[in-house]
Amino acid sequence: MALNQVGLERLNTATTKKIGTDKNIIINGAMQVAQRGTSSTTNGYSTIDRFQTVNSSNDENPSQSQVDVASGTTPYTLGFRKAFKLTNGNQTSGAEAANVAGIRYAVEAQDIAQSGWNYTSSSSYITLQFWVKSSVAQNFYGYLLSLDGTLQIYPFETGSLSADTWTKVTKTIPGNSNLQIDNNNGEGFRIEWRAFSGTGQTDPGVSLNTWAAFASGTRTPDQTSTWYTTNDATFEITGVQLEVGSVATDFEHRSYADELRRCQRYFQQYITYAEYTLGATGSVGLPITTLATPMRASPTFTSDSEAKSSNWAFSSYSMISPPNSDTLGYSYFQLNIITSDSNYGYMRRIGTASAEL
Repeated sequence: MALNQVGLERLNTATTKKIGTDKNIIINGAMQVAQRGTSSTTNGYSTIDRFQTVNSSNDENPSQSQVDVASGTTPYTLGFRKAFKLTNGNQTSGAEAANVAGIRYAVEAQDIAQSGWNYTSSSSYITLQFWVKSSVAQNFYGYLLSLDGTLQIYPFETGSLSADTWTKVTKTIPGNSNLQIDNNNGEGFRIEWRAFSGTGQTDPGVSLNTWAAFASGTRTPDQTSTWYTTNDATFEITGVQLEVGSVATDFEHRSYADELRRCQRYFQQYITYAEYTLGATGSVGLPITTLATPMRASPTFTSDSEAKSSNWAFSSYSMISPPNSDTLGYSYFQLNIITSDSNYGYMRRIGTASAEL
């Protein structure tokens, strides 16, 4: 009995890796986790974990939000309940060369290096799939970018989208001898979806679906400005999966708890509290706090709330080593304070720790 292409793909790949868990290199591809909030006009990482906006030189900054996928639609019937939504601002100056509005996902280099993709071979493939919807009917562009060694870019298009209609896009990407992916915890690979790119980053001579040396001014072909010049136009994605092989298999749905744990390698909330009589004055380190999940790198801390006694003053955060390292992850930190006397004191801080790419 002859095997179809999907059957051959599954036979040639470890069953538990390809068909079961961990085949999807993308974290939070179903847009479930949004630790920072569900809507924001701030560029960058502001809502859905692991996905950020890339907006530049806009009259009014496009906003980002986590939204519901409408019931009865596909992808809703396939189990998708959330999407990343980019909403255009009012671009009163029209479309200009420096304008950019889009969405980015950054991949940790070692996740590609250890994925099983022979990325320097043109006969070895990864497959990208995603669902996309726009309020404006048009074609959109995006690209994959390798960031180690000499940067290489792989531009692609969504094809012409019907307004307000979800469309599944699948792209099969071969390896290339010019690709370099380091086995480390830095950003080694990137996916971008461009709702709009001005002519400062586009060129009509750009070839789609092939690797080329990256140049800032030739990322994709020239893009129609219809979406960008439409006030409150929307662009949504969900169901993002990147897997090894030449066939797009069914999306790997993970539990919210599983996706949250994976996201916390890059961003998490913390609470730390200490109270006692120090018996000393000056600079003092408080007891160690354990992070919820070891983080990718030594994080940057913010404080959203602080309560303390008048004789204690915050000084700094510090990571505690060992076992913090790039190999083991960064797991422990402490608050350092300055106390004005040796009497009883206390401090509570609630905030976030970020080790995003």
